[in-house]
Amino acid sequence: MPDEIDKDARKRDDEAAEARDEAEVEETLKEESDSGFSLSDEERRDVEERGAPRAALLHEIIRRAGQEELKRNIATLAWSAFAAGLTMGFSFLARGVLHRHMEGLPGAFLIDSMGYTFGFLAVIVARQQLFTENVLTAVLPLMTKPSAHNFGRLLRLWSVVLAGNLVGATVFAFGLLHMQQFDATGQAAFVAIGHELMENSALEMFTKGILAGWIIAMMVWMMAATERARVAIILICTYLIAIGGFTHIVVGSAEAMYMVFAGESSFADAALRFALPTLAGNVVGGSLIFALLSHAQVRSGGD
Repeated sequence: MPDEIDKDARKRDDEAAEARDEAEVEETLKEESDSGFSLSDEERRDVEERGAPRAALLHEIIRRAGQEELKRNIATLAWSAFAAGLTMGFSFLARGVLHRHMEGLPGAFLIDSMGYTFGFLAVIVARQQLFTENVLTAVLPLMTKPSAHNFGRLLRLWSVVLAGNLVGATVFAFGLLHMQQFDATGQAAFVAIGHELMENSALEMFTKGILAGWIIAMMVWMMAATERARVAIILICTYLIAIGGFTHIVVGSAEAMYMVFAGESSFADAALRFALPTLAGNVVGGSLIFALLSHAQVRSGGD
């Protein structure tokens, strides 16, 4: 009789222990969410992988990219920047070709503005040095660790990349006019686009440049968050610059210098009314506004 009682007690203990084990296993496989649903470990990992990365993570990705750019030697930067300037000229070319064939048709401006995205897409995918992109990436290391050394490296990067971009865009504009690849109607389309740019006052160049710099900075930030939608992000952001009539120092330099070579504008006008105000606007929009705000958000502990 005592043996049976002990046997029943052990059985009950075993059943209780089994129940506790099952409960513990179930608990490890579930997580109560705010919605009341339970998620397995695999499902929870899936949610975490699909969730948007925190701002601090994006900041670190871009900062490290900027750190690598600051370490590159001058020759590498110069050649890459020159190639980027030439490539960006294709934004001007593509828009001009579309403008010629779409002129007079309803919605022609919205369609020919699509050509503006081509140079940006080629430069960014090819990882060439574009000044307005570097405005954000290269300034974050300085904001993270302010020092005379980092400031000097930033100025070196900006000056080399900007010079290379402008020389490349200028060479492209000269070739576009003098290599006789387009007839008079095609050349007239390029001049018409150049006139649209040069009709802006210096103040308009500056304020529109702020928006262009800001959009490019947002583009860089968004591309750091995803690999799959990079092309779509580039196309959408640069198309907005085109239809908004915002001014970009590199593409605009190809347009402005084309006007100079065609005798439609003076070099002084291109430099003083377009280049300097636009450059200042791009730097303010991409660095002093967007980069500074993004850095402040991360420093203050924002997600």
